[in-house]
Amino acid sequence: MTDAGLFGPDSVTWRVHREPIVAVGGLRSLYLQALLPRAVAGVEQNSRYRKDPWGRFQHTATYVATVIYGTTEQAERAGRRVRAMHARMTATDPRTGERFRIDDPHLLRWVHVTEVESFLAAALRGGLRLSGAQIDAYYAEQTRAAALVGLDPATVPDSAAAVADYYERMRPELELTVDSAATGIFLTLPPLPYALGLTPVRGAALGLSALAIGLLPAWARRLYGLPGLPATDLITSANALVLGRMLSAIPIDWISPMRRDAVRRLAA
Repeated sequence: MTDAGLFGPDSVTWRVHREPIVAVGGLRSLYLQALLPRAVAGVEQNSRYRKDPWGRFQHTATYVATVIYGTTEQAERAGRRVRAMHARMTATDPRTGERFRIDDPHLLRWVHVTEVESFLAAALRGGLRLSGAQIDAYYAEQTRAAALVGLDPATVPDSAAAVADYYERMRPELELTVDSAATGIFLTLPPLPYALGLTPVRGAALGLSALAIGLLPAWARRLYGLPGLPATDLITSANALVLGRMLSAIPIDWISPMRRDAVRRLAA
């Protein structure tokens, strides 16, 4: 029998990730993740993302695509690699000097929730229409992805209401540190390969960063010290809708070869 993987073509997950604008959601999630001091310290002290940001982006995109479109065995193998890598890593809290593990469930949960909530937020603002029940189903499906990185699915928010409650509980822990400010600047103005920083590509990249920031919750923008202009959400929604419609015109097989391969595998 053909293995449809963790989700399959009838899942809400496949429907959400068919929208190319979820890539902007991935960028949005990084801005959110940087607001948890230990999370951003763990990245700063263990990752080479500043030396190879586009390589890191490609690795992350490949992992997400494997979890969504790969076979169950491929997804579980990718999860084992991530768990093994995290198990070897520790970092020091710059505020307290305390040493902590990167695979601390508290940190893993923050990364997971901000990621899936950001994917969904970008897709919805980009024009995808889902009912409340379908939104809840997406979060429930994504607890399977959370299990791959070592989280107990029972401890992961599995509905829109649960995610909103989770953010409310987490907000007292969030702050703009030196590391998070540096990360935010880097995400907004990353180095571009092949001298593209001297071309109009820089303007396009800056526009995507601005859109990702605009998609952040208002409380997150305030933590970054950004003005809470009344029109910010309206302008962001309009821009996201235009970009979402433009990107949806591109054949999905061009954007996601792994999805194409999964469709062919299931149709064989």
